[in-house]
Order: sequence, then C-alpha cells, then structure tokens
Amino acid sequence: MSRADLDKFMSQADVDQLKAYVSAPGKAGGAAQGDSTVLLAVSHSNLKAQFMEIRFDRHMTIRRVKERLQSHTGTSPDQMTLQLKDWDNKVLCVLEDQQKLGYYSPEDGFLLHVVDHDEFSMSKGGWLEDTSLVEKYQISDEDYYKRDNNYRKWKEGKLAEDPEWCLEKEMAKKRGVEYVKKENVSDPEYMAEDAANISIGQRCEVQPGGKRGEVKFVGKAGEGLPMGWWIGVQYDEPVGKNDGSVKGVRYFECMEGYGGMIRPDKVTVGDFPEIDEFASDEDEI
Repeated sequence: MSRADLDKFMSQADVDQLKAYVSAPGKAGGAAQGDSTVLLAVSHSNLKAQFMEIRFDRHMTIRRVKERLQSHTGTSPDQMTLQLKDWDNKVLCVLEDQQKLGYYSPEDGFLLHVVDHDEFSMSKGGWLEDTSLVEKYQISDEDYYKRDNNYRKWKEGKLAEDPEWCLEKEMAKKRGVEYVKKENVSDPEYMAEDAANISIGQRCEVQPGGKRGEVKFVGKAGEGLPMGWWIGVQYDEPVGKNDGSVKGVRYFECMEGYGGMIRPDKVTVGDFPEIDEFASDEDEI
C-alpha cells in the first residue's frame, strides 16, 4: 500500500488516536483488554524469576486464580497462599479462596506473590532454576576412549594423515576455501626486505584475487596486528575489511570496506591503473 493509498484509508489524526490507544499505560498496550480485566505480575516463594503481566478477570474467584497459576508455577492450589502486593512490593492482603479477585481492587502492575507450602515441591531449593544442582553425566577417559568414532580417535587419524592438521584447516576444507596458517611471528623486522621496495602513493595489486588500489601505509605493526612489516592499501572497490584502522589503531584514512592491511609479499607495486568495468576495447569487433 502506497503512502497516498494509506492517507485515503486513514488520516494522520486517526493514526495518532490509534497509536495513543495501543500505547495507553496500564492496558497491555491498550489493545483488547476489557474493563473487567487486570494485568498482574506473579512471583513465587521458591523462584527468582517473575511472570510478567498475566491477564486476569476481576470476576474470577481466588480459587480459580490459583488453579490458573498452577500451570505457571507448578504449585497445587491446596498448597498455595496468595499475597497481593502493590507497586512498591508492599503486601496489601492475603487473598481468600471464596472471594473474587475484584473484591481486593487490584490495579494493573500489582504483584501476586505465590507462597508454596508444599514440603516436596519440585521448585524448592532452586531445583527448577539452578542447573548446578543437577547431576551431570560423567565418563572416565578410559571408558571414553573405548567408544568407537570418538573425537580423540578421529583427531589422531587426521594427524596421522597430516602432521600439520588442525580444526581450522578442516573447517576451511569443508567450506571449500584455502586455509591460511596463522602467523607466529617474533621478529619485529619480519618482511622488512619485501617492504623496502614499496612506497606510499604507489599503485598496487594484492594477491590473492588481483585486487587493485593505492598504498597508503608502509610500516611496522602496532597493537592489533602480529609483529613485522605491513602494507596498508586503499582498494579501488569495497573489497577490504576496514577503514584503515585495526582494533582501534589508525594506520590510514579511507571509507569503510575499502581498507586492508596486507603482508608485503602479497603486494605488487607498479602500473596498475584503476579498472574501468565499462571501458570498451576499440580493437574488439
């Protein structure tokens, strides 16, 4: 529906009125809430979590309210005491089974607090919330290794095939991309000779991919990059990974997605003009 069609269907004044109704305070967004209903939060004596904004009818008996809360809390109505609390968490009264909810004049946002008297309640002692209380399955290293097709045996098989195998290499293989081993450089002059022939302002081509651009930085790495020399390139197209900064360290300025920091051996400088995708070849027939 276009804006013009919407204006014909509903005026701005109508939109404003609808918005005011939907966002009306204390009415579950204002929509579809009758005058006899009230929205109450629910808390439980054995639970840390609260059940927010459950809708109740003021004509419901407290017994019926308890029966409904059983599905939320797991506490039997016969083992439940209900307290009504105000917005400041102050107890106003204890609710009696034979009375109707409206008798206690609850307001939207008040709190129904469930006191669970069941000595054998599943929620007692944090059993429904504290996962540290649940016994975890454990297996000894010896029994684990006896299992067929376990991860350790699979890893040993991979290392037997390729001594330089690692999980990252395996994932790269599954993705169908080339695995590039992470550098473990301790020499601050790493690739200094390769960088010596590269100057700021030169045109260049970066491998892999033949990406072209201009050299914007030549120097040693700061924080965020491994040791050694790096070349900062501003690409002609948005094929980079940054805007000339890496992990908060600024090396040069360019638009986001046009910058990259590359090792010198991947950069070739020379006559690499910007490629015009729409240029025509006059010699082509």
